[in-house]
Amino acid sequence: MTFSIVGRSADGKAYGVAVASKFLGVGALVPAADPDAGALATQAEANLAYRPQGLALLATGTSAADTVAGLLAADPGRAVRQIGVVARQGQGATYTGAECNAWAGGAAGEGYAVQGNLLRGPEVVEAMRSAWLDAGNDIPLSRKLLAALRAGDAAGGDRRGRQSAALLVVSKNMGYGGASDVLADLRVDDHPDPVNELARLLELHAFYFNRPDPTSLLPLAGEVSGEVRHLLAQLGHVVGPEAADLDRALASWAGIENLEGRLAPGYIDPMVLGHLRGAAG
Repeated sequence: MTFSIVGRSADGKAYGVAVASKFLGVGALVPAADPDAGALATQAEANLAYRPQGLALLATGTSAADTVAGLLAADPGRAVRQIGVVARQGQGATYTGAECNAWAGGAAGEGYAVQGNLLRGPEVVEAMRSAWLDAGNDIPLSRKLLAALRAGDAAGGDRRGRQSAALLVVSKNMGYGGASDVLADLRVDDHPDPVNELARLLELHAFYFNRPDPTSLLPLAGEVSGEVRHLLAQLGHVVGPEAADLDRALASWAGIENLEGRLAPGYIDPMVLGHLRGAAG
C-alpha cells in the first residue's frame, strides 16, 4: 500500500524518511527517525512496534541489516511486513515479506533503502533509487528524499492511487530555534496529489524556517533602508531615525509574519524583502 525511502545525509548528521500511499495519514504510521540512531520505515501490514524497537537497536550501533534481522526474528507476522532501515553508517537494509501484496520489493545501498508494496511494478523502486543516486550529496537531505519520492510517484507509485504523503528529517539540535532535533516533519494526510502537495509544503518550510544565505543579505542602508522604512510605515510600524530603530521595527513585523528566523541585524534577506513588498501591496 506504500512506497518509501529511508536515507542518511552524506555527512552522517541527518536521517530521514519520505513516504506516500493510497492510505489516510501515512505519515502517522510509517516513518521513525532519531538523530542519535538512524531512521526506518515500517509498512505493508505495518508493525508499529518496529519504530521504537528499531531505533533502540540502532542507538546501540547495530547495523541496518542486523536491526532488520532482530526485528523480524521476534515477529511471527514477518511474512506480511515490509521495512527499510539506515544506521549511523554503512549500507541501508530493506526487507519484503513473502506474503506482501504484489508488486512488492526494495533496493538498498550506502546510506539508503527504498521499498514499496502494491506498486505499479519494479520500475517504481528503480526510479526512486536512481533519483536518490542522481541527486548527489550537495542538496539537503529533505530535498533528496523528496526527489526520490517524486520519481516513484511519476513511475506509477501505489497502483491503487494517491492519498497521503509525508517527510520526516532529523538532525541533532538543527530544528526550530536550535532546541529541537526535527528539521522537517511534514504531512499531507488526504489529498488528490499528495506528493506534489508535500513538495509545496517543503518550499514553504524552507521559506519560514531556513536560515538566510549570508552571501545574499542586503545591507539596510541607502535606498534599501529607505524602501524598508517606507514599506513598514505603510503597514503601521513606526520607525525611528536610527538604524537600531529600523532593526526593531523590522523584527516586530517579521515576528508577526513568522519570519524571525530570517533576520540578521543591519541586513535584510531578499526573500524577506520580497514578502514585505507583497504585504505592503
